[in-house]
Amino acid sequence: MFQAEMTFTNTYPYSPPTFKFNRPIYHPNIYPDGKLCISILHAPGADEMSGELATERWSPLQGAESVLRSVLLLLDDPEVSSPANVDAGVLYRKDRQAYIQKAKEDVEQSRQDIPANFSMPTTLEEAPPEKPMDDEDFWAESDAEDDFGGSDSSGDDAEDFDEDGNEDQDFEESGEEEQGGNS
Repeated sequence: MFQAEMTFTNTYPYSPPTFKFNRPIYHPNIYPDGKLCISILHAPGADEMSGELATERWSPLQGAESVLRSVLLLLDDPEVSSPANVDAGVLYRKDRQAYIQKAKEDVEQSRQDIPANFSMPTTLEEAPPEKPMDDEDFWAESDAEDDFGGSDSSGDDAEDFDEDGNEDQDFEESGEEEQGGNS
């Protein structure tokens, strides 16, 4: 568990919050002072220098939850193409085992920050039981007609209705007359 601070300015949600780990972590996307470098926390708009698209950066539609999810993903899968901590980025690419060992050391050090009487929160409800995966017949074809109540888009039956969408009463009579006249 790593303690961190997310700070919101008075221009939030139009400007992104900042995110900083209280105890710096050896990670390619974390500066030595603990500040996090992640696209979602960069000011809105595209950045030609970094190559970040506007869709990768902050927008007022983002929120604290999307930032936290992005942080968790980044911790697990660093962006090493533009690291904030170059040494960590190089170690991650060149010697993954040494990098993992340093990460484990950071985790052990962060345990010192956990209060002695702290208990990890749990969910209020138990997870539902897993459903068995029996999908043998999932793609099996059936003889039943696929009629989901929608209209037939072919337009073949368009003449069955008048311009108001009501069923044309004369259709059957006129159709019978035409058939009778053609035989």
